[in-house]
Amino acid sequence: MDSMGTAYRIVRSYIFRRCVRAFATIFIVMTLTFFILRLMPGNPIDLYIINLMRSGGLSYEEARNRALALFRINLTMPLHIQYFEYLSNVFRGDLGNSIISVGTPVIKIIAEFLPWTVFSVGLALIISFVLGIFIGTLMAYRRGSKIDSILITLLSAFSAIPNYIIGLLFIVVLGAQLKLVPFTMLRGAYSPYIKPGFTPEFIADVFLHAAFPILVYVITTIGSWALTMRGSVISVLGEDYVLVAKVRGLPERRIMWTYVGRNAVLPLFTNLAISIGFIFGGSTLVEFVFVYRGIGYRLWEAVGARDYPVAQGIFLIITIAVVLSNLLADMLYAVLDPRVRIE
Repeated sequence: MDSMGTAYRIVRSYIFRRCVRAFATIFIVMTLTFFILRLMPGNPIDLYIINLMRSGGLSYEEARNRALALFRINLTMPLHIQYFEYLSNVFRGDLGNSIISVGTPVIKIIAEFLPWTVFSVGLALIISFVLGIFIGTLMAYRRGSKIDSILITLLSAFSAIPNYIIGLLFIVVLGAQLKLVPFTMLRGAYSPYIKPGFTPEFIADVFLHAAFPILVYVITTIGSWALTMRGSVISVLGEDYVLVAKVRGLPERRIMWTYVGRNAVLPLFTNLAISIGFIFGGSTLVEFVFVYRGIGYRLWEAVGARDYPVAQGIFLIITIAVVLSNLLADMLYAVLDPRVRIE
């Protein structure tokens, strides 16, 4: 009974420390985001005035009066008062309203754009993870061969290229030069002439528009999964229990998946848990290149227009997702590997 009570106290203390650390991380990121956004040059009113003067040919006074009539915000309020008001609203579950899309709640904007990012990036993560495991295992068993050298070179090269560069190459080469793909399929989340709904036509159109962003994500991330799996498999192949299994005459396929694969995949599962959090952030540049209706594209717009509430809300959601995914990774590794003990 004493040992069980001690173990319970250790687990409870561990969880409490992790939760406190997670809350502190979220709070620090919230604070940094609030002040960094306001330290950027310009503010929503100034940027809107400049756009009115450029596009509408208005004078500064005319553009300023129109902007002040549109935006119901007080940017002259002391920064520390704005900060404490922001914290008070967040702790009440209120992320505020968009400055640019006047009167639109931030939570509504996030709910509108986030599912598109979760769909595209989440599907790409699953595909690259599964393919990375199989390719990495193949490379480990064929280490030193020609196919191993070719795959290492290709995967390393693709991992080093920024994902938006590959996206631009798809648009320029496949869309502009070769004209193999119509530009309408390389822009947006779905065709404007199709009515959104759970219809076969709309679902097929969504997958077609998401194909190239997903392909870009897979190409630029599969290398890290495959190379990590390769190194992990090579390390496990040298373990004593693998040699004993071979001496006992067990089938090579059973050794590969039961003894080698099961242990080699542990580091990848923890990395996968961490990567789940980054799904909610998407890829701002990839979504911008393809004009894809994701949360990263909306974040780009919010930062560019200095829409403080929207940018703060999106950063907060991303931070919470990443912190929780790291906590999940810690717990998952302790469950998957019984050698890990909570200290």
